[in-house]
Amino acid sequence: MPSYRIDVLSLMPEVFAPLRKFGVVGRAFSKGIVELHTHNPRDYAQDRYRKVDDEPYGGGVGMVLKPEPFFAAFEAIPLKNSKKVLLMTPQGKPLIQNDFLRWSSDSDQLILLCGNFEGFDERIRVLADEEISIGDYVLTGGELPAMTIINGVVRMLPGTLGTAESLDEESYRESLLEHPQYTRPSTFRGMKVPDVLRSGDHGAIATWRHKESRLRTKQRRPDLYKRWLSQNDPLRSRMDSLGKDFVKLRIGNGYDIHRLVPERPLIIGGVSLIHPDGLGLDGHSDADVLVHAVMDALLGALALGDIGKYFPPEDQKWKGADSLMLLEQVVTLVNGHGWQLVNLDAVVIAERPKLKSHIDLMRKNLSECMGVLIDVVGIKATTNEHLGAEGREEGISCHAVVLLEQI
Repeated sequence: MPSYRIDVLSLMPEVFAPLRKFGVVGRAFSKGIVELHTHNPRDYAQDRYRKVDDEPYGGGVGMVLKPEPFFAAFEAIPLKNSKKVLLMTPQGKPLIQNDFLRWSSDSDQLILLCGNFEGFDERIRVLADEEISIGDYVLTGGELPAMTIINGVVRMLPGTLGTAESLDEESYRESLLEHPQYTRPSTFRGMKVPDVLRSGDHGAIATWRHKESRLRTKQRRPDLYKRWLSQNDPLRSRMDSLGKDFVKLRIGNGYDIHRLVPERPLIIGGVSLIHPDGLGLDGHSDADVLVHAVMDALLGALALGDIGKYFPPEDQKWKGADSLMLLEQVVTLVNGHGWQLVNLDAVVIAERPKLKSHIDLMRKNLSECMGVLIDVVGIKATTNEHLGAEGREEGISCHAVVLLEQI
């Protein structure tokens, strides 16, 4: 594979020499993954004093870089097929992580133009495809920004890092800061590693890391968090723009009803019950109407569809499934979108069996499944006074309302 080529136009080319010697970036140069070439515009000056700057037209303090040496140095560079020319300037677009990914994958050559003194002659700008800034401040030259770009791009090139996977969870890759990291010992000076990281539950660990990544970004870099929202949750981003308190709470409503039939289990809220006539609830899973209504309420609060979208009845892997297990997956999805349950109020409508003595166990099952305090879970039971499908004991239904809070 042809190596990636980086060319730098700088009045101080010697400062780039250490990049070839140290760390993973230095190894990338030694392995031939990337080539670094420096070009001093002073070598292309047209007078015997090798003059590269002059006073600005119109007067002013300081000197301005002349166009002739930069154009001559630029035109002496061998060009590859997919070059990208970047001008280092405080007036440029702020540098972000995805720029490194874009330049490393969409081009095979970077040409970096570094300024000094009071700036460039404006005509030098026509050489550049993009103007880049590393921050809202002024440095003595473009060399440090150029080295930053070289480091960021070379790290993204195949073969530079030991494993490609190490790039996938880095800070800023999805406009989010990286989650907290820990290693041994598990307790150090009274500070403990979170239990979830030592649980061995990879799904729970992934959920925790994504949640912490969002929280850290929101607290430390609200600008990045806003960008992430606009990319991943446009509705929430639009609502966020209306006021920070406006979207802290969301309400969802859920409803489910299942037919009573012989030779089926009767499970409500994860509790196995006995119907006086030996009836149970018909459905593809265990047909737990309470849990199904709660799942629909959670999904509805965030406009994520209903349970049929995630657990379609035609999919055999959900046949006879424990609905509490399905609820765990829905809660993980809701948490992954940045929301948590504040309150649940549900009412089960059934003529028989009487549910009053089972309510506390149902609440316990749901609170443990959703990872919330039992006081958050409210469940009631009533009859339909022998009216309607429930009253005729053709089925059992449930209504549920949830209140979610933005994490």
